[in-house]
Amino acid sequence: METTVVPGICRNCLAYCPILVTVEDGRAVHVTGDPQAPAFDGYSCPKGRALPAQHNDPARLTHCLQRQADGNFARIDSSLAMDQVAAKVQEVLARHGPRAVAMYRGSGQVSHPSSAPIMGAWLRAIGSRMNFSAASIDKPAEYTSVAMHGNWHAGLQTFETSDTWIMVGANPVIAKSNGGPLNNPGTRLKEAQQRGMQLVVIDPRRTETAKRAAVHLQLRPGTDAVLLAGLIHIILADGLLDADFVAANAVGLDALRDGVARYTPGFVAGVADVPVDKLLTAARIFGSGKRGGVVCSTGPSFSTHSNLSYYLALCLNTLCGRWAREGDNAPNPNVLLPAFQPRAQPYAPYPVVSDRPMRVHGLMENASGVPTAALADEILLDGDGQIKVLLCLGGNPVLAWPDQEKTEAALRKLELLVVLDYRMTATAQFAHYVVPPPLSLELPGTTQMVESLKYYGVSRGYAMPWAQYTPAIARVPAGSDLLDDGAFFFGLAQRMGLQLDWVNQRGQGPNLEGPSQTIRLDMARVPTTDDMIGLACSDARVPLDVVKSHVHGKVYDLDVRVLPREPGCSAMLQLGDPTMLQELRDLQPASAQWVADPAFPLTLVCRRANNFMNSVGAGLADLDRGRTHTPACMHPQDLAALGIPEGALIEVRSRHGTMLARVEADDSLRIGLVSVVHGFGGSATHAGPDDDLPLGSVTRLVGMDERDPISGIPRMSALPIAVRATPSRG
Repeated sequence: METTVVPGICRNCLAYCPILVTVEDGRAVHVTGDPQAPAFDGYSCPKGRALPAQHNDPARLTHCLQRQADGNFARIDSSLAMDQVAAKVQEVLARHGPRAVAMYRGSGQVSHPSSAPIMGAWLRAIGSRMNFSAASIDKPAEYTSVAMHGNWHAGLQTFETSDTWIMVGANPVIAKSNGGPLNNPGTRLKEAQQRGMQLVVIDPRRTETAKRAAVHLQLRPGTDAVLLAGLIHIILADGLLDADFVAANAVGLDALRDGVARYTPGFVAGVADVPVDKLLTAARIFGSGKRGGVVCSTGPSFSTHSNLSYYLALCLNTLCGRWAREGDNAPNPNVLLPAFQPRAQPYAPYPVVSDRPMRVHGLMENASGVPTAALADEILLDGDGQIKVLLCLGGNPVLAWPDQEKTEAALRKLELLVVLDYRMTATAQFAHYVVPPPLSLELPGTTQMVESLKYYGVSRGYAMPWAQYTPAIARVPAGSDLLDDGAFFFGLAQRMGLQLDWVNQRGQGPNLEGPSQTIRLDMARVPTTDDMIGLACSDARVPLDVVKSHVHGKVYDLDVRVLPREPGCSAMLQLGDPTMLQELRDLQPASAQWVADPAFPLTLVCRRANNFMNSVGAGLADLDRGRTHTPACMHPQDLAALGIPEGALIEVRSRHGTMLARVEADDSLRIGLVSVVHGFGGSATHAGPDDDLPLGSVTRLVGMDERDPISGIPRMSALPIAVRATPSRG
């Protein structure tokens, strides 16, 4: 038996940590963090260490499947599957036009970043703009808020150089979500504390990150925007703003000052249910600091008024001048992206909505993309423009989209559903074709995708000039017929007689770091993953061959400094966006006194787990620890008051629907909360024989009656609920 240890990159989430993989006869058997990789300290998380279990999973699909007339699935050769899918797509295009063909990209594409550009090229070639993604139901406000406020050419000041930081609904110790450093976040937070950083965490749960905070504001769920408005009020009232920076780089200060005038400390403390003294301390810590940042994550995104929360966080950064200044080291220096010279100046705001309407809910294509919250209705609504074909790339809509019942009805109505995934997921059970790809250790990759996160938020990506390349480390299973996502779409294009153009676009919205690069592909030869990596890195600052030569990765010695504002630059950041200030006026409750609905006295909030990446990892013994149910966490006092023992089966009911869950005690929660991890559970349609209502999924509780007017995202957290024990099923 041949055993080797090979350095590589974990691509389970968007940290892309360096790892060491033990390989026996081409099969990955063990993963650890790589102690020789600079800046990561040998760190790995449970998801990374479970990569061998994922690759060797007995439930892994190794051949394409086609649904039969009786609803069962049978193997089909990958080439024949592409023949049949291409023929069906052409038939639908001929009958209904390009709008009838749509794509949904889920978080699974994180493992295969080189395939998305080929998929986008295929959609452009058929003339369809129906390119939906998880981004517009996960954190769409990251995009919409930047459109309304504007962004900063040089980026936000870095966590590593800051003496104060505010995290809203982020828990990077567990989830490595945006809000903190990606490279070993627990260690980086500890180091920040040791150098004197004053961390403020805004979260209804005493998270692993909140335990390290100087101030933890354990607010009432759904009041993030109110609390942020209160912080702005205090900073303005105390004169803690950076007046010179604001005067030189922003407009709308007077309008913002007027908008937050009514959000006094006493009022905000009452609405958010936080102590006044902690609220004042948090604002003064941030306002008095020399360097820092405010960042929002999934918590406020899933709750109400997410655009406003993210917008007010950007306003806080601008009021206190938290953007990289002239002479600073560039916060996001490009390595595998093109050379870029940042300047201490704004990117101007731009329209948040386009002139391309959806057919439902009055929604438009917007800065976060085509609104995924409208996708199920776009499939169900008959008439011109109805979506007939959906290709699902690394996504699991049954467990991700709001209103599971509607989602399943929409999937059943499609003329063609193709799911590209390595397991028979809750969504794959509805597919006409299931196409399994190679997994991450069987494919080469680079860290370029993490660098490009700076185009999708103000505090994402590596703060240091780090880059790594990994070759394919493990062999695909013997006798398998796997099809890389990019090869699948390229194969469709060949069969349909399409010309594909690879596009490298470097920036967010109209604000680009440099001109886009379009490369015409040779349609006679299917590009390999290494070919696609070469295309993506064709204009890199550091040549790909150089990056490949450092097998453990490297922090490059790049002295990239922020230059002064360019002469003639007239762009300004916007503190007084009319849409956001109107929402702020409409948001203010008539009273600070909060009254619960007696029919729904509890509140559901979302949470992250360090052993799952959304629904990826469920079903793996190394990660679920034998627990395939949906855990619903409650404070022990709530369990005692309801007479529910830990481990009991409970029914969770919202105004929209019902789910079952096993309850767990968690004293880190505010009293009155139920905390659930998204992504668990299964399909109600395809329930097992012993489950008339299977455990999970939180999407059964979420309806579309209360939705964001821009992105369409419904309330998926801070959701009023009721709980009762179900002893008959316990």
